[in-house]
Amino acid sequence: MSVVRAAGGAPVRSVPDGIEVLVVHRPSYGDWTFPKGKCEPGESDEACALREVAEETGLECVLEDELPSTSYTDSRGRPKRVRYWRLRVVGGGLRFDHEVDGGRWVTPAEAEELLTYGRDLDVLRALA
Repeated sequence: MSVVRAAGGAPVRSVPDGIEVLVVHRPSYGDWTFPKGKCEPGESDEACALREVAEETGLECVLEDELPSTSYTDSRGRPKRVRYWRLRVVGGGLRFDHEVDGGRWVTPAEAEELLTYGRDLDVLRALA
């Protein structure tokens, strides 16, 4: 069985006391996570990360540092690997209409409490 390729990112913005990261809510899963999605055939992981974040949040971003990847078994029993990047917002505006019904800019400490999956914590902690 082949591994499902996916990519996404952690949009980050500077605030006076440090940084805030954007986490999104997906109503179909009832979870809080980072924006991400499956790669299309022939699409690079990097292009997928930028496309998925734009689709799910309305934000145009650029890639910064690569963050830890996560691996798990998806809802169909397939192995899945998600690559993540720290993202800098360069345009667009928050809107949620593609698999996501909301999002929050939160401090890393708040994100640690809000994120649904333990596997997202390694991604979060690499932002510091």
